[in-house]
Amino acid sequence: MTATPYATADPPKVGPPTPIAKAERSLAPDIARGGMLLFIALANVPIHLWGMGLDKYNHNTGQSAADHIAYFVEQLLIAERSRPMFAILYGFGIAVMASRMFARGMEAKAVRKILRRRSWWLIAFGFLHATLLFFGDILAPYGAAGLIALFFVALSDRGLKQWLIGTTAYTVLIGAPMMAFFYTGASQPPGSGGDLPPYAEQLITGAIASPVVAIAIVVTGTFFPLIIAGMMLQRAGWLNHPEAHLPQLKKVFATGMVVNVLSSLPVALIALGAWEPSQGVWIGAVYLTLIGGLYAGLGYICGFALLAHKLRGYGRRGVPGALAAVGERSLTSYLLQSIIMAPLLTAWGFGLGEDLGYLGAFGYAFGAWALTVVIAVLMDKAGMRGPFEVVLRRLTYGRKRS
Repeated sequence: MTATPYATADPPKVGPPTPIAKAERSLAPDIARGGMLLFIALANVPIHLWGMGLDKYNHNTGQSAADHIAYFVEQLLIAERSRPMFAILYGFGIAVMASRMFARGMEAKAVRKILRRRSWWLIAFGFLHATLLFFGDILAPYGAAGLIALFFVALSDRGLKQWLIGTTAYTVLIGAPMMAFFYTGASQPPGSGGDLPPYAEQLITGAIASPVVAIAIVVTGTFFPLIIAGMMLQRAGWLNHPEAHLPQLKKVFATGMVVNVLSSLPVALIALGAWEPSQGVWIGAVYLTLIGGLYAGLGYICGFALLAHKLRGYGRRGVPGALAAVGERSLTSYLLQSIIMAPLLTAWGFGLGEDLGYLGAFGYAFGAWALTVVIAVLMDKAGMRGPFEVVLRRLTYGRKRS
């Protein structure tokens, strides 16, 4: 196994696992998580809308010109980019946890046992989230992918590169085509029938969607090259010490943004209403944005690392401090988005999403994200960790032992 750098300022001390103290945390990963959560809010909010018909591309009908423009921008820059960003940072987090446990002298078997327990609890969190609030949950799929990713934590750098190549080839040739076909064929979430009370439909839909999507993500394998890339970023120190990797970060960010726009432009033009391709061409356009999103997600992560480097003088104050506060509490902030948006917008809640256009929906999403920023900053000033992070850690490691 290759020794890996820490994601903290100093190596942790030998002893029982402990949370990473704020003074030890690297700024770039937390800023990236905070920014990523805005992407997630914007990408997820259309799922909460209701009362409108769907066109042949599964877009809401009855949209104004402003709504089409807003949707064009979202499809061009954000859609299918938040999941790759999340997967990369998820792999980075796994590598951080593993490196800290290895530094305490733990064997690979014991490390995998702890990470396996955490993955199963993420699946449980995700199932409850999908069932009770939002069937588009991503925690359960990442937990399921994490069970497979346990195999990667003790591989050498060479081994990781080989698996990166292999999983990328599988995704490009098999996984992404399967996902593109599914995305262009499913006009309704699994389990939605329309004859049940709205919240009963949510419960059934979420309970079915959570395991189905988790299994689909494992079968298509689309998260695995991204998780491996996150592990490799942690080992290389790109996010831990961006000042030492500025040329590489700038190159990947610049090329990632080019790939980002070129790969998503076809689906963005469809969203704008400027292009109406055939079913087969539409599937190809979705496939292109899925593949491009893999590299675009990495480009965005490198962009956030460059931003953290540029704002390093502020430390954890001001805008970088606010983003970092959200990033430190990313699980809590992610779930808070659903707690805020779902009851407001859905048919089973206050119903404000009925006939709501895309522009208004994105305004709600930004407002929800901004509220989570305020909450995270207040918690940070009070010295409080995210409550869901505390619960997950307790379930993962058990009670503290002297």
